[in-house]
Amino acid sequence: MAPQTVRAAAERIAEHAVEHGLQRVQVILHGGEPLLLGVSGLRPVLARLAGVVGAATRLELGMQTNGVRLTPQVCDLLLHYGVRVGVSLDGDAGANDRHRRFANGSSSRAEVLRALELLRRPEYHQIYGGILCTVDVANDPIAVYEALAVERPPHIDFLLPHATWDRPPPSVPGRRTPYSDWLGAVYDRWQADGCPMPIRLFDSLRALVSGGWSATEALGLAPVDLVVIETDGAWEQADSLKTAYHGAPGTQMNVFSHSVSEVTRHPGMLARQGRIDDLCATCRSCPVVRQCGGGLYAHRYRSGSGFDNPSVYCEDLKALVRATERKSLVPAGHRKETAVLPPSILDGLGTGYGDPNVLRYLATAQLSFTRALVADVGSATIAAGTRDPLSRIARAGWEALEGLDRDYTDSVLHVMRHPYLRSWARRCRDAPHALEHRAYLACLAVAGAVHARATLSLQVPVIDGSVVVPTLGRVAVPGPSAHGVAGVEVDAGRLCVLAGPGRPVHVNPFEAEGKGWQPTWRMEMYDRPILLEDTDPYRDCFEQPVARRMTAEAADRWRRQLAAAFDEILFWVPGQRAGLREVLTSVAPLAAHTGGDDLSAAARDAFGAVAIAPVEGAEKLAELLVHEIQHVKLGAVLDLCALIDHRHPMSLRVPWRDDPRPPEAVLQGTYAHLSVADLWRSRWVNGQGDLAALERFHLYRKWTQTGVRVLRQCGVLTPAGGDLVDRIEATVNSWHGDQT
Repeated sequence: MAPQTVRAAAERIAEHAVEHGLQRVQVILHGGEPLLLGVSGLRPVLARLAGVVGAATRLELGMQTNGVRLTPQVCDLLLHYGVRVGVSLDGDAGANDRHRRFANGSSSRAEVLRALELLRRPEYHQIYGGILCTVDVANDPIAVYEALAVERPPHIDFLLPHATWDRPPPSVPGRRTPYSDWLGAVYDRWQADGCPMPIRLFDSLRALVSGGWSATEALGLAPVDLVVIETDGAWEQADSLKTAYHGAPGTQMNVFSHSVSEVTRHPGMLARQGRIDDLCATCRSCPVVRQCGGGLYAHRYRSGSGFDNPSVYCEDLKALVRATERKSLVPAGHRKETAVLPPSILDGLGTGYGDPNVLRYLATAQLSFTRALVADVGSATIAAGTRDPLSRIARAGWEALEGLDRDYTDSVLHVMRHPYLRSWARRCRDAPHALEHRAYLACLAVAGAVHARATLSLQVPVIDGSVVVPTLGRVAVPGPSAHGVAGVEVDAGRLCVLAGPGRPVHVNPFEAEGKGWQPTWRMEMYDRPILLEDTDPYRDCFEQPVARRMTAEAADRWRRQLAAAFDEILFWVPGQRAGLREVLTSVAPLAAHTGGDDLSAAARDAFGAVAIAPVEGAEKLAELLVHEIQHVKLGAVLDLCALIDHRHPMSLRVPWRDDPRPPEAVLQGTYAHLSVADLWRSRWVNGQGDLAALERFHLYRKWTQTGVRVLRQCGVLTPAGGDLVDRIEATVNSWHGDQT
């Protein structure tokens, strides 16, 4: 690249960083082989980038190299400019020498290992970026993994070989998903080793499964944020597109005449901005589309239909996503969590109860999930920059929340336990361009500051005419600012809200309703508060319409009814006490409905919360509470441990539903019916001949037994799922003496 081209490229990058308020920019030198420049050629390139781009924003420099020309002199230069070095290595000698030989046929591996040894030296270790390995299914996956791991890389990146429908990847006779099988073997070994180093593909899959973000363009629906500058200064799309057809990455733009913003409006760039609607019909209807994202754009190409196709690796990607769903127990960044649930946990839950320690274990894991998801939103917020007011609000909120987490950890943890944060985080993931969701980070920071009695000043989004303080309530904002932003100051637990030219609103979040303040109603149970949630904007996650804000009289009515239902539960089935105490944190009233059936729900994305429509009678409300708390418990287990093998999708008929149900839904229903049957059994046994209770007991016991039988017959239970079903059956069989 000529010096004037380097200068123009640096100026364009800096211009873009200033225009969009970017806090950082990553520039990667690649080739060909960038080390062919040598020290004398590299120094002016790095100096120009550091001087121009580094003056506009934080510059993160990287390099991808085959390593054979890496010397101490080159490392000294790269260290001076902070260039992190990624080295290409395809594994053991046999694997690497398949494709990486010198022109005379000799192996390059010894030279690459010498480069890696150099990067491991204490003086250069900080620029050791990791190893890039291209998958070849002809190689032994474990031998490849072991050869890479022994080099102690700070990071490993596995890439699928570039291929299209016109030029498919190498296959293995008799193997439908050879690339998934290969990567799955590596994943199992990596997990068994305790995940000793990050692997970008696997970390991205684990993060996507738990609602987070992908760190690779090859997965997920995050917008593409990469452009390429060719040697002559041409702006191009990702290099991978070269595998589609000649000229595929081209934009007809260059650094001398066109800005980065102009490049981002190129149709090819717009087509890769993470919108499901831009995928082909097959992908849009696929159940794993949000994790797979359609795969790498280049891998979708076929003559005649262009990129309007699934990935040529479609079956492999689906199998890999489903395998990760079964095996990934915690989000990326939480590797020290156990990968297998202790048998005592499933055994205890199989009684329909679960002791307090078991349920605390589940609650702790859920807190870990939520913190990871919030951190993913925060990371995405930092990466997105501050090009508009909502982006700036989100960034300031995230930075404030990080500071509070350092200084007032317990207060932030209190907010993180709020059931609806996971629902919010998934909303951010599913709609990455909806900045009003991400700006809610500022509301979380305000809530943390209030609980900590800390001092904080932030702008926050106004949501449906209110400033929301999660876990506490909301402040009504009158006038034109009801759809914009408001300033909030927190001091000693009190709030001052200023929106528009009106007078500020001062409220004490720990006091009763008044002066624009609408507290989240709550009640005490076993010295712990339960929220009667009617203010949180993300409580609408139950697939049923939630009720609007209640009056004080309606809230009192709910308190009385719930207290009576809790008394019913504890009188008849005291074993459920731990579930009420350790799991239930929020009841969200559903909108009243005119249908004949009682309406209640739980949500996988809202651990600790149940939703219930108004119902008459403590007995019925007790049944609904027990039913939904069981769903909450089992949902937490399913986040940690695969109970169903999803490789064989099917629908099952069960007597409690008119429509066929997937196996996981049948397991959920069976587990809920187990405890409802136990409730009515106890009323019959201890209720002096309550024939109505006997009838209900018979019905739910039959449903539980049928669910057990159907699940066994379908053949998709994992070993852990089989253990849980066995314990459920043993619990039902233990009631034999109670039958009439």
